[in-house]
Amino acid sequence: MPSYFRFAGIAGAVLASGAALTACGSSSSAGSADATATRSANSRVENVTITSANGCQVSSPSLPAGALTFKVTNTDAAAVSEVELQSGDRIVGEKENLPPGFSGSFVVNVDAGTYTLYCPGAAKENTTLTVTGTAGPSSSSSARVLLTSGTKDYAAYVTTQVGYLVSTVKALDAALNGHNLSAAQAAYDKARPYYEKIEPVAESFTVGRNNLDADIDARANDVAPSQWEGFHRIEKGLFEDKSLGGLAPYGAGLLANVKKLQRLTTNLTYQPYELANGAGELLDEVATSKITGEEERYSHIDLLDVEANDEGAEQAFAALQPGLTKIDASLSTTVAERFKALDALVDTYRTDSNPSGFVYYGTLTRADKRTLAAAVTAVQQPLSQVASKVAHA
Repeated sequence: MPSYFRFAGIAGAVLASGAALTACGSSSSAGSADATATRSANSRVENVTITSANGCQVSSPSLPAGALTFKVTNTDAAAVSEVELQSGDRIVGEKENLPPGFSGSFVVNVDAGTYTLYCPGAAKENTTLTVTGTAGPSSSSSARVLLTSGTKDYAAYVTTQVGYLVSTVKALDAALNGHNLSAAQAAYDKARPYYEKIEPVAESFTVGRNNLDADIDARANDVAPSQWEGFHRIEKGLFEDKSLGGLAPYGAGLLANVKKLQRLTTNLTYQPYELANGAGELLDEVATSKITGEEERYSHIDLLDVEANDEGAEQAFAALQPGLTKIDASLSTTVAERFKALDALVDTYRTDSNPSGFVYYGTLTRADKRTLAAAVTAVQQPLSQVASKVAHA
């Protein structure tokens, strides 16, 4: 938290150990990969410019239905670092990590209706966009059939993981009401990966400025101290304070929120481009908060989260792979091979010495972090082309 992989799933429709990798997928250098993907699919483009004086501006408030690429440039707005396209209370697409001087893009496939372009922190935060008409005919019906089938497979994967999340959080909640600190710590470790695999789905559920992801997964200082709850508030008590005192209410709240997530994801449908965008942004999550050690500040089980993010991203890609192979077999093979290399590298950090199953973050050397960052970047680069490919199928 936070990451993009905010699957809109409009039902029935729509570190390097440092700054270099943090900007991956959103800087001008990473943006070139986005631009390549855009050109290759000949997508219609909507330019979004963010300035300190005028906020978030679009090239046109009226757009055609179908595949669209939003190219975002932050000229000088220091208070803005992300842009979201929203439909009601759901997020259709988003680009994060856009400080002044950075640019990036995201691809969506939208039906007719009214949408909001939201630039939190900008002088003008909300811009209404109107989408008219209907999407054009599929350019590759066989590919589209395979992609649609893949989104159903991914939906089943999400349902399974959310089910495991609910059951493991129930166990964590029970442990927080007990007296065994070690058992509660182990229960925390066991529950974490199920959320990290499907976190982007939770992030798509917004109501105004509220976010279900924040209720479940906010870190210290992500929200006001009085609003801090969820996994990481529990983590602090278990691993820094080393006490069960006062944690029971947080366990109950976490359980209520994951049950809410389960209700919201039941029968949820997805679009192929959402899986592609999300897979890439889950890897951004690895780059920006896992390799840096910022996610699990007290338990230091960041590598468990890395493995979960990697799996979630790879599952999303795997759901698209048969259809993508019809569209661009070379790209499909490249992404799959680089995921395989990343998987193998992550596996080298497995251990039986602690309940998380991975070495603690503090044991990683600078060389380890650079190697892991390079493997993540190697996947991100070709993966950034997939959303535009599948959005036009």
